[in-house]
Amino acid sequence: MDQCCEAKGYELATIRGAQGRVLTIVLAVNAAMFFVEFGAGIFAGSTALLADSLDMLGDSLVYGFSLYVLHRSEAWRARAALGKGAIMAAFGLGVLFEAAHSLRTGVVPMAPAMLAVGALALAANGFCFSLLWRHRTDDINLRSTWLCSRNDLIANGAVLVAAALVAWSNSIWPDFIVGVGIAVLFLSTAVSVLRDSMLELGRARSCSPEGVAR
Repeated sequence: MDQCCEAKGYELATIRGAQGRVLTIVLAVNAAMFFVEFGAGIFAGSTALLADSLDMLGDSLVYGFSLYVLHRSEAWRARAALGKGAIMAAFGLGVLFEAAHSLRTGVVPMAPAMLAVGALALAANGFCFSLLWRHRTDDINLRSTWLCSRNDLIANGAVLVAAALVAWSNSIWPDFIVGVGIAVLFLSTAVSVLRDSMLELGRARSCSPEGVAR
């Protein structure tokens, strides 16, 4: 039995090590893409690119939280997922505000820049998604991280569609609609992550000898 426990402990340590390496890579990619997309969003006057860049920044913070709690208890991981849900909700509301501001100014964004940077962001997030796919069922922390990556791909695709429509119509509306769509997507996912993390935190508390999660 001791040998079995040792084997399981080694297996768990191996899994945690693999998770840490994946999260470190994904963190670096998202942090780099934040600066690329934010600069391009300002240059192109694109709300969609700016919104996606802020999402990249949010993901960088999220993955940092994930690395911090990777070797901690279930309660710590549930708290991290709760924090991630709150971050996602905040960025969703931020996108709504930015979309409204862009609509008021009425400046049509630069479609070629949107297409080029949107394609780069899609490739970067596709790489991150492939790394996170195998860990999506490991625990609540990695599942919420995988959900973030999935939403990134959807948002990147929407940015490309918006860029094509802006080029075709010479209108600000595709950029506005995509901004609102990204906000709705992330707000709905935030609700899901918050709900799951609250349930996980409740289970961790019930399993604690003193009824308090550590």
